[in-house]
Amino acid sequence: MKNPNLTLSPEIARALNFGTPVVALESTVITHGLPQPQNLELARDMEQQVRDFSAVPATIALLDGEIRIGLSDEELVRLSEADSVLKVSHRDFATAIAKKMNGGTTVAGTMFAAQLAGIKVFATGGIGGVHKESAFDISTDLRALTEIPMIVVCAGAKAILDLPATLEYLETMGVPVVGYQTDEFPAFYSRESGLGVSVRLDSPKEVADFAQTHWQLGMRSAVLVTNPVPEAEAISKSKMEPLILKASAEAIGQGIHGQKLTPFLLSRISQLTEGKSLRTNLALLLNNARLAAQIAGEMTVPKKVKAI
Repeated sequence: MKNPNLTLSPEIARALNFGTPVVALESTVITHGLPQPQNLELARDMEQQVRDFSAVPATIALLDGEIRIGLSDEELVRLSEADSVLKVSHRDFATAIAKKMNGGTTVAGTMFAAQLAGIKVFATGGIGGVHKESAFDISTDLRALTEIPMIVVCAGAKAILDLPATLEYLETMGVPVVGYQTDEFPAFYSRESGLGVSVRLDSPKEVADFAQTHWQLGMRSAVLVTNPVPEAEAISKSKMEPLILKASAEAIGQGIHGQKLTPFLLSRISQLTEGKSLRTNLALLLNNARLAAQIAGEMTVPKKVKAI
């Protein structure tokens, strides 16, 4: 049954009908992650990276209370310039729909909407996880990864998090953590974390085959593919750790928590690195979009469309 709150763009509807590879893209990076005009530039660049590897980008957001799968350039502009945009995770969809609000979807929110549309591959920056500031502050992203069968390409978890606790949660819940061409879990800005992955895979086809095997066995979780940031844009763990600790201490001192915590920490770290962390963030997002498009191409089996 068609969901009355879900609208697919004509391009996405055609792609899904014909079996063309589709990659879901989140929108909180546009609405809450980056300042103008970098947010719009990034949105366009990520979509272009997906197209360059023969897949169709499906940026997901809410406009006027409607879940939109695939946005026109005019809609991207509108989203990037909108005021009072809701950050939408699982619990926030009904609020945004009932109040006819604009919203940027988080990792969990994007996974939820992409699943409704039948999209199996998603590219993001870094997943949420367990916060250092409070062990009870756990991102809904982790729950989504346990429940939604989807390939999620990321650069690991955001480095501001408690990475060992985040990996422990994923292990407990049976979520495979794939290292793409690496044996080490990437730490967002850094290629190294000192932590391992559950399996290393070295090509898009290996990832696609692994995911299909995982689901054929009856598993229902996502497959988390961790893709290290390109070496030229990486920041070493030794340089990042003291800056993250400083930003975290400031957040605690100012009483910042909940959905406001991650944007504060990312912004403060950008200031402390004099913009280097922002450039790294942009580089890893584009890198993940490229890999996701290649994996989507290996996942897709063309459908037989009846002649008219």
